[in-house]
Amino acid sequence: MSGTGTSSGGTSGSGTSSGGTSGSEAGSIPGAAGRILVVDDDPTVSEVVTGYLRRAGFTVETAADGPTALVCAERTRPDLVVLDLMLPGMDGLEVCRRLRANGRVPVIMLTARGDEDDRIAGLETGADDYVTKPFSPRELVLRVASVLRRGAAPTAAADPGAARAGGGREARLTGAGITLDPATHRAAKEGRELALTVREFDLLAHFLRHPGQAHGREELMREVWGWDFGDLSTVTVHVRRLRAKVEDDPGQPRLIQTVWGVGYRFEPGGPRPDSRYPAGSGEEVPA
Repeated sequence: MSGTGTSSGGTSGSGTSSGGTSGSEAGSIPGAAGRILVVDDDPTVSEVVTGYLRRAGFTVETAADGPTALVCAERTRPDLVVLDLMLPGMDGLEVCRRLRANGRVPVIMLTARGDEDDRIAGLETGADDYVTKPFSPRELVLRVASVLRRGAAPTAAADPGAARAGGGREARLTGAGITLDPATHRAAKEGRELALTVREFDLLAHFLRHPGQAHGREELMREVWGWDFGDLSTVTVHVRRLRAKVEDDPGQPRLIQTVWGVGYRFEPGGPRPDSRYPAGSGEEVPA
């Protein structure tokens, strides 16, 4: 498949495994360790992705359809799943739902679809990230490492300057009727608990730490999730999903406002009387 590159020594098939070894083409990633389940019915994609992950230092299992993926996940307990959206037997969205029902394994969704609704559907089912085909396998490997690092780190790690209470525990964050507790990883608005994904939780925490400050999408990718690369529309999708959960009217957001030509800003008190920064309807910021 175009855009995936080439690989030597990769593996393909259903329910197969390969051990983590280093190599010169992709290069090992410092600290890369863990078992990755790659689920894709395209043997070329599966082989290339497996090869790059293996050379980066990961152990890899593969599956070519949804039911086999669930069996492999139950048997091997992977640290992360790279999951294609379009699969025979059971689509990637349903596989993701079932994986989520059995635990909090991180999921990166692969999709050949460019429509935003498909990206939203993947994120809504609990996927931590998505990559659109064709893609760079090197970038995918870096995203895998980033998601695993993020999952292992405390929420406050992305913001060393955050206010903390005694014992090194970060204090609760509040604003606009929202209370967020990084220690328990729970958030509520006006007493109603918010069902947030990991990405949405981290984004809301960042906004609460920096009220009134405008943030570009590149900045949010870097400061909130530790990414120095990637599709900026990922941020747009996460903001849209977060608005749906914290705004009274997501179509006319008052808390998470679009700053045209810049990015987004969290305003606990509602829109500023400043014509340069209209609240807007949350459309994507021009690149």
